[in-house]
Order: sequence, then structure tokens, then C-alpha cells
Amino acid sequence: MLVHSRKAKWAVWLVFAALFLPLFALPLLVVLGASFATNWSGVLPSGFTASHYSAATRGESLQALTTSLVTALTASLLALSIGTWAALAAAGLKKRQRRVMDALFVLPVAVPSVVVGLAVLVAFSQPPLLLNGTRWIVILAHAVLVTAFAYQSVSAAIVRLDPAYEQAAASLGARPLYVLWRIRLPLLLPSLTAAAGLCFALSMGELSATMMLYPPDWTTLPVLIYSATDRGALFAGSALAVVLMTATLLVLLVVSRVRTRAAYR
Repeated sequence: MLVHSRKAKWAVWLVFAALFLPLFALPLLVVLGASFATNWSGVLPSGFTASHYSAATRGESLQALTTSLVTALTASLLALSIGTWAALAAAGLKKRQRRVMDALFVLPVAVPSVVVGLAVLVAFSQPPLLLNGTRWIVILAHAVLVTAFAYQSVSAAIVRLDPAYEQAAASLGARPLYVLWRIRLPLLLPSLTAAAGLCFALSMGELSATMMLYPPDWTTLPVLIYSATDRGALFAGSALAVVLMTATLLVLLVVSRVRTRAAYR
């Protein structure tokens, strides 16, 4: 929109391609190629086989994918519930109090995720909340890490809401709970679905905190990818990475469809 001449537009596209291809597209294409490769003796992987995908979609790999999906969905729903509630509560606070709440929710993403994992491990390794060694400590850590994004997304959407709808409903005698359920939340639905998609994608790829917390029966796909590449199984790890990307993109596509429908209601 800022460039009008044809030559300038072509220049912008060339600069974009020069930056996008080597920095983003090419590494992903190399991973995709490696997932089908049998050897890597040159600059790029060579050979062709589909056996890596056969192993990546059954047994331990399929279980790890299921674990990642369950963890990401549960953590995203938990983060969305907490983040939305906190954002709605913060909207009614004074400016200084709102800043304190913003800082509290941003704190988990302001420090390395491995620190969050250690904090969760220390906090929940003793009664009365003994979660160490269970799947719930992994889900909790993921929720802690992604709640900030849900909170920030919903908070930004609340600021943009037109108060006239709520004022009109209140003037007609609607109770606050009714206004919340029938006015505010429907208006926030596009932002809620966007926040849910972001939380899900971040949870699906989380590794650092998970490595500190996961029990043997709750291995996520990123952990399995790390284990495969660490022992030198680069091609198998690449196939697992493609499966992870595909599963994440499919869920995000569904979330995008829901968001689009919500926006046009």
C-alpha cells in the first residue's frame, strides 16, 4: 500500500524473496527433503524413502503425537480460561493495578522457559500439590508459558470494544452476567479463537520446560524429535518434525475457519 510504482513493487518483492527464502522457506524445505532421504553426503540430502514416515505415524511416535495434541489442547483451554478471566478483571482495575497484573502475566515469558520448568518442578514436587511424575505437571507448565499470550490478546481486544453495546444492554435492565455472556464474549470471540490458536501452536513446539518435567509415559513429540536427532537419527527426526508441523497447521486451519465464521456473524 505504501509503494505505488511497478518497479518499486518488484523491488520490494525481490527483497522479500531474498530474505524469506534463505531465512524461513529454505530450512523448512531442507527438513522436508531430509524426511524422505536415505543419505546426506553432499550439500543437500539425497535418496528417497517413505519408511521414515511409516515409523513416524505409528507406535511410540504416534503416542507422542497424541500426547502433544492432548497437552496442547488442554493447556490452551486452561490458558484461555485464565487469561480471559484475568483480562476481563483487569479491564475494571485502575491503571496502576492493571500494570501490576500485566507484569505478573508477562513474567513467565520474560524469563527462559527452562526457568519456568524448574519453578514448576520445585513448586509441585511436595504435598499438598504433588504433581511431579504425572502428566499434569507438563500440562501445567505449558499453561503457565502460554497464558500470557492469551491474556495480552484478550486485553487488547477489550480495549477496542465499543462500550455502547454494553451500555445499551445495561440500560434495558440486563444483568452484568447476561451482558458478559451475551454481549462481551461474543464480541471477543474472534480474539479468543486467535489466542487459542497461538497458545496451541506455542504449546505444540515447547521443549525446554518439558524436558525437565515429562514422565516416561508422557513424552511429547518435540522431546522425541530431540531424542532422535541427539542419537544421530536425523532423517527420522526430520519426518517427526514434518508430522509435528502438519498436525499443528491442520489444527490452526480449523481454528482459523472458526474465527472467520465468528467474525462474519
